[in-house]
Amino acid sequence: MQDAKGGLSVSGIYLVSPAPDFPTYFSADVMTALGYPPAVFTADLAIPTVAALAAPWLQVRLVDETVSPVDYDIDLPYVGLTGNVVNHGRMIALAREFRARGKVVLIGGPYATLSPESLRPHCDILVRGEIEQIASELFSDLKSGTWREEYLGDRPDLSLSPTPRWSDYPLERAMAGTIQTSRGCPFGCEFCDAIQYLGRRQRHKEPAQVLAELEVLYEHGIRNVYLADDNFTANRQKARAILEGFQWFNRQKPEPVEFSTEMSVDVANDPELVEACARAGVTTAFVGVETTNQDGLREVRKSQNLACDALKLTNLLVGHGISVVAGIMVGFDSDRTDIFQKIHGFAMSLPVPLLSVGALVAPPATPLHERLNSKGRIVDSRGASVVATPWNTNIVPSGMTRTQLTDGLKWLCNHLYSPRAFGERLSHFACKVKPHFRASSGKSSRTPRKIEDDVAGMFRVIERDGRPDFREPLERAVKISREHPDSFRGVFSSLFSYYQTRHMYEAGGIWEPSLANAPAPVFSGE
Repeated sequence: MQDAKGGLSVSGIYLVSPAPDFPTYFSADVMTALGYPPAVFTADLAIPTVAALAAPWLQVRLVDETVSPVDYDIDLPYVGLTGNVVNHGRMIALAREFRARGKVVLIGGPYATLSPESLRPHCDILVRGEIEQIASELFSDLKSGTWREEYLGDRPDLSLSPTPRWSDYPLERAMAGTIQTSRGCPFGCEFCDAIQYLGRRQRHKEPAQVLAELEVLYEHGIRNVYLADDNFTANRQKARAILEGFQWFNRQKPEPVEFSTEMSVDVANDPELVEACARAGVTTAFVGVETTNQDGLREVRKSQNLACDALKLTNLLVGHGISVVAGIMVGFDSDRTDIFQKIHGFAMSLPVPLLSVGALVAPPATPLHERLNSKGRIVDSRGASVVATPWNTNIVPSGMTRTQLTDGLKWLCNHLYSPRAFGERLSHFACKVKPHFRASSGKSSRTPRKIEDDVAGMFRVIERDGRPDFREPLERAVKISREHPDSFRGVFSSLFSYYQTRHMYEAGGIWEPSLANAPAPVFSGE
């Protein structure tokens, strides 16, 4: 044990969710770029959960840097930072600034757990693992001014996880609230860091606990909720129980809640579960389709995809009114330079407007990282991230050069997100979608949230003053939604994410519209 620097006597902590190092597919930076106040697509779950675990005598302040500036001179002795690999650089920068001001800095969360050596030099206290069972000891030590340099949490029963302290979080700038119903995933995908952090034995909250969290968000005006599970449908019995609770909840309310989540392709083998998702209000699902390359799937042990037809799955989900965001990866060992054209043809056959395209990455602590590092095929084996963007990777590819991988991804992204290609997939989706979730008959007296008005205003700005290449998808979306009224929500939700993707590509310097006219990638030399 050691004394905190300066004999700290005030018990208070500033919990900071750092901004990502770079815009992502799932952030909302495009709103700021178009002149609106900062916003997040989904509310951060970590800092309000940690705040709820704090003892009553501990003063707690929260900031999500994505939507609010960090107060470097806050009059609290402790600063807690949390984040994932996408926040790596920003966590270090914030830690440096706060330590220079005499604050005691704690760093925890997924990246601190998976790559502790890269963050340990930058903090006074490193918190690894899940926090529920160690929170009392940690906060008690902070109060007394005596603390250890490291705390190690285990994998607790989720009944110990409290309802997040949303009253202290800027929910007014979040498009969707967040609930976690489970942690862990039973599958063994070699590249997945979530199972290294949270385990393969899935742990679940009881439906009553989930509904209590949902009620709090509802009281704050939230009508869209992201279910932050690693794989919501992996345990079908548990998923059904939660979905029944959601369906009951929505029947009681004048204005229903819609949900988005992550699920694996094997859900296609259970049409009844898909039906239950649709009836409960699940309207968007991220699915890791990954690749058309079966050998690539075998390489990384994503066996659940081998027995499923991605086209069948996406048609099944969209046929139940569930928009699909398909995760696509290239750079498997068995990939050759023709993989980009193959992926393009496959992606354009799907009724899926949104595609999260990127290079295969080996996160620290994963079996893939261990395997490739042993062969000298990790660019930075010290654990620090070299992955600032989805088209970068820390892997030395086997079937092509790193330059060819980047060139191919650049061609693929420009092709798939050209206004014409996006419009084709949007139209395909609108023709297929058949909503199973209907709004309740009662009238809502809720005043629209400011963020909802801002999103509508963003579309009006694009329509009135936007660049031609931004107006074209909007005009196409309006036409499609008039022809297929049931597709309206899915179409305009996809359109917002399209603009975010375009913003990310332009910020990363890979947006080159001329590539969309090239029939195949042109590979530059090393």
